[in-house]
Amino acid sequence: MAEPDFLTTARAFYDAVAEDYADHFRDVLAARPLDRAMLTAFAELVRASFPADGPVAELGSGPGGVAAFLHGLGLDVSGIDLSPRMVELARQTYPGLRFTVGSLLELPLADGGLAGAVAWYSIIHTPQERLPEVFAEFHRVLAPGGHLLLAFQVGDRPSRVERPFGHPVALDFRRGQPDRIAGLAAGAGLEVTTRLVREPEGEEKTPQAYLLARRPG
Repeated sequence: MAEPDFLTTARAFYDAVAEDYADHFRDVLAARPLDRAMLTAFAELVRASFPADGPVAELGSGPGGVAAFLHGLGLDVSGIDLSPRMVELARQTYPGLRFTVGSLLELPLADGGLAGAVAWYSIIHTPQERLPEVFAEFHRVLAPGGHLLLAFQVGDRPSRVERPFGHPVALDFRRGQPDRIAGLAAGAGLEVTTRLVREPEGEEKTPQAYLLARRPG
């Protein structure tokens, strides 16, 4: 089966900008205490539910900074990203962590194998009509009682980014409404436990949303 065009476009975009993207966002968590707080709360929930250090995956891990932060919180974390160049950079920067190439539509993970999953601004390149498949994958790979943390931009219209850092590529960044994203999670069999929206900071142009959910069991 041919790969969907939106995956091919996203891979080419992030392969092209990988080095500049990694440099630009290298210290972004240091300036965002609420982001760190959400990731820390997620880590505490996972440890409380799985005292034996169940595995966690960042799905759409980019250059690896969020996965490394979670590792610093004591989680057994690995990363999966669509872009081979991003995976290569993450492996170079964090050689003690595992990073693999893969798609949110077909995660290279066993059924029910994860204590937790983080999709940190990684659902934003999937067309709305394909998001139910992504959430079905989240449900599939989580163990009963496993936790999911999402982050995404709030809005109804996509934002098109063209020639980032001077590279001749373009990509649509698809925003979402918290209620709709929560509905997708619920429709996939996940129990939504927390929704949080904050106002934009720094270079951000829209509010940012966080959603915590778990697979019942």
